[in-house]
Amino acid sequence: MRATDLSLLRIPGAPSLTPDGQRAAVAVTRIDLDENAYRSDIWVMPTDGSAAPSRYTNGPKDFWPRYSPDGRWLAFLRAGEDDGAKPQIHVMPVAGGEPRRLTDQPLGVERLVWSPDSTRIAFVARVPEPGRYGTDEDVPPGKEPPRRITSLQFKLDNLGYVFDRRPHVFVIDALAEDAEPVQVSSGDYDHAEPAWSPDGNSIVFVSARHPDRDYDQLSDLFVAPAAGGDAVQVTRTTLPAGRPTFALDGASIWFCAPSDAEAGRNTGLWTVPADGSEAPRRITGAERWDVDNFAAGPLELDVERDAVRTVALDRGAVHLYRFPADGSEPECLIGGRRQVQEHVRAGEVTVAIVSDDLSMGEVVAFREGQEKVLSDFGARLARSVALRPMVEVNATSPDGYPVHGWVVKPAGTPPFPVVLAVHGGPFTQYGYRLFDEAQVYAGAGYAVVLGNPRGASGYGEAHGRAICFDYGNPDSADLLALLDAALEDPDLDGERVGVMGGSYGGFMTTWLVGHTDRFRAAISERACNAFDSFEGSSDIGWEFLRVYIGEDPEKVKAQSPLTYADKINTPMLLIHSEDDWRCPIEQAQRLFVALKRRRAEVEMLIFPSEGHELSRSGLPSHRVARFEAVLDWWQRHLQPRDA
Repeated sequence: MRATDLSLLRIPGAPSLTPDGQRAAVAVTRIDLDENAYRSDIWVMPTDGSAAPSRYTNGPKDFWPRYSPDGRWLAFLRAGEDDGAKPQIHVMPVAGGEPRRLTDQPLGVERLVWSPDSTRIAFVARVPEPGRYGTDEDVPPGKEPPRRITSLQFKLDNLGYVFDRRPHVFVIDALAEDAEPVQVSSGDYDHAEPAWSPDGNSIVFVSARHPDRDYDQLSDLFVAPAAGGDAVQVTRTTLPAGRPTFALDGASIWFCAPSDAEAGRNTGLWTVPADGSEAPRRITGAERWDVDNFAAGPLELDVERDAVRTVALDRGAVHLYRFPADGSEPECLIGGRRQVQEHVRAGEVTVAIVSDDLSMGEVVAFREGQEKVLSDFGARLARSVALRPMVEVNATSPDGYPVHGWVVKPAGTPPFPVVLAVHGGPFTQYGYRLFDEAQVYAGAGYAVVLGNPRGASGYGEAHGRAICFDYGNPDSADLLALLDAALEDPDLDGERVGVMGGSYGGFMTTWLVGHTDRFRAAISERACNAFDSFEGSSDIGWEFLRVYIGEDPEKVKAQSPLTYADKINTPMLLIHSEDDWRCPIEQAQRLFVALKRRRAEVEMLIFPSEGHELSRSGLPSHRVARFEAVLDWWQRHLQPRDA
């Protein structure tokens, strides 16, 4: 795969089903390199596979399709051709006709959900402070008044300042012409993830309204009248609650949360009486079950009378399970070496977006124990590119701890130079989904080693928490053990090995080359290198040190890669984005200066107008330029043996 083959990707998401389960809709995202933009359309298909998917809308950016419960309407979000055009709700009749714009929110709509009677839509939209964010045409961003900051949580990467544009919950009549939305939530708080009660009279949403909300990550469930009125708190400010869904009888609410706001906690399933009369009760075991797939975006719970269906992480896989309400043993509905990205059910039909190591995801229908693949969105890429499979590798760390990962080997004649790639997080996982970076590097002739060391998700809560306050030590040992195991394959050249990673992976890259000279070269991207300044400059720094690093100055210094810059002899390329507020650019600049003053071999590549998510959702031309820079660096330092 080449960098420009990004244009061949077709990525489905946000599936929805008609109430009879006969028809599915999904949003399909693609990358337009000619226009240097992302495009998305709504596609529909019969769930029996009797016809191929067909494009249903043709807007530049149509996404988040949702059929109404009566099956008569399809609502979706549409953004305009201009990047400044914010996504708004549109509704169109399923029987045919043109979409009708429903909202005109100044900062756009973030998500939507139909009422049970198919007459109203609840949605989330940010409400800007007057005179900011384009609300006054005569006041451009550079001429806005100064901001007075009084809270810790005042900014968010890839968005910017947030305290002066709080997200609120609204309800709008979906069928009336020129309907005006009713704001359901109120106050100087954030609100998210609305869900309707079965009778359509109430809405549950997530918010943090407790006095110490600025100093923790806890959140609560609130229930408010759909017509507007005071919200009632349901949970007890002991959990970071999310993804609420009413039980079918409306008497209780399902939701997801870890046991507290500490690092590396597995997200579990919980239930609580809808009136808040009892404390929440956890249904899933904390050590084994993690029902939060960070890579998939917002996941909706699928509630039955006596159970709930959702995904769970498992050693690089993401499976769909049915969790009984009594806490008894769950049933795996979709398993195997693959990932269920999203899912939806109507009656006996479940439709899911399912990926594997050679696919970003296809639409699959499951009915009466049988499954049928409904789409072929990955066909163009598969026909054009020789995609390379993931080969499983198991290793043992020096302390006896098991380590799990994979190698993606290139085609051609070995031995191949090797790149150890480290994921971000750290509480995320590599797994069974086509990884464009590994395919691009393998396409250029490099074997790519991917691992989930201690600190990663999907291997139990103890695994995820094992690096807390010992950041860089057990996890680096795991990665080196995995690399050694991979290098037992004679096709891999142990003399030509590089290391790279972004975010936590960037931290680990800098950490490794500060502790060993075994790598020929390194690429550290959007890294955290110095926790002393990270605490104040990052949007999450104020909390990150408390849960992962600790607050003792000597321990903070000992866990910061910059501390070991004088021991770095490996050539380094530092890649960073100017507008990264998660790992701010000063983290790269401090390392660059420390290495440059020693006359070490180091270069820094800076991308303008990009945030922390450059490699995943940055401007397409920037993503291609990044790939070109990475491959140039490896060519310079891991060149073929006979070059």
